[in-house]
Amino acid sequence: MEISTVSTLSIAGMIVSLMISIVLPVCLCIYGCKKMKARLSSFFIGCGIFVVFALILEQILHGIVLTITGTKITDNILLYALYGGLAAALFEETGRFVAMKFFMKNQLDKKNAWMYGVGHGGIEAILLIGITYISNIATALMINSNQLDTILGTLDESQKTATIEALSALWTTPGYHFFLGGMERIFAITIQISLSILVYYGVKNSKKVFIALAMLLHFLVDFVTVILSKTIPVWGIELVICLMAVIIGVIAFKIYNMKKTEEIQNA
Repeated sequence: MEISTVSTLSIAGMIVSLMISIVLPVCLCIYGCKKMKARLSSFFIGCGIFVVFALILEQILHGIVLTITGTKITDNILLYALYGGLAAALFEETGRFVAMKFFMKNQLDKKNAWMYGVGHGGIEAILLIGITYISNIATALMINSNQLDTILGTLDESQKTATIEALSALWTTPGYHFFLGGMERIFAITIQISLSILVYYGVKNSKKVFIALAMLLHFLVDFVTVILSKTIPVWGIELVICLMAVIIGVIAFKIYNMKKTEEIQNA
């Protein structure tokens, strides 16, 4: 496989997605602190819970389950979607519940639940998209300036081939796809904030049905995304995720503005 240059459109898409994944959470955090008077600690609790529950505990489960089952789950798209959706919903929503029940009980109101969601979704965007796209941009610039050839020259043939195959997505992927990563993060952060509002309402009012609803919605988002990844184009998947983000956001917005939450909060 020959190395080809990375298009300007692709690099532009990476830069835009990088900016969205980093600047959006920061701006939302500043807005929450300045305008909503939410506590900055709620943001960092959201960040920490995502790292512990999604990136550490959930990954430990994946390591155990996928090692035991081999390729039985990963080779079956339905099983993979079911397992992935259930695991993500269980760990992230349990983490949300733990945060609001124990770590935020002295500051648990709807504005801090909103801020928690910004932290939860924001650190996800920064770690999963931001860091990846920083690496992609640096690599793309190296490819276009022919600096990668120098590095590849130090590798043996098998390593060189494997490296080129691993990097080939940078020049074979349509340029507009790189913009979609940033768009997806907007939808994902919307969903994470919305789910945080649902769990907040469930914890604050001792209504477990809302926590169960958050788990169900989280599961559906991940399940549908995995299933559609094998059936429709990437832009089609993003449209579906956008629709789900709008629906979940409307539900959360209605709950956020319910007077009952304020009455209980101020009792």
